[in-house]
Amino acid sequence: MSYEPPTPPADLPTDVIDTLNDYSPDLLRDVAHYAEDLAEHREREARLAEAKNEDKINERPDDLPDDVPTKATITIKEINDNRYHYWRWREGDRIKSKYKSPVNLDE
Repeated sequence: MSYEPPTPPADLPTDVIDTLNDYSPDLLRDVAHYAEDLAEHREREARLAEAKNEDKINERPDDLPDDVPTKATITIKEINDNRYHYWRWREGDRIKSKYKSPVNLDE
């Protein structure tokens, strides 16, 4: 352990550094434990929020056929100067697709 005081992180606000410099070693350890617990709590909350957003994304659209997975996206293919919507998704190394509808010219 060095005899020099530690260098604070560059992004740590000066007022936080000044406050911590006034604390006893016991209080600094308490702050360190609390900061670690708070960081874990916030990371867990962020993961839960992300999972909740993924659940919303994974809800099945009303017009999604039973044999098409939720992760499928809609693409447009042009065949003989006609445009069609297709559901597309990946299964392993293969890309699968299923006809959905003709493209409406008003879109």
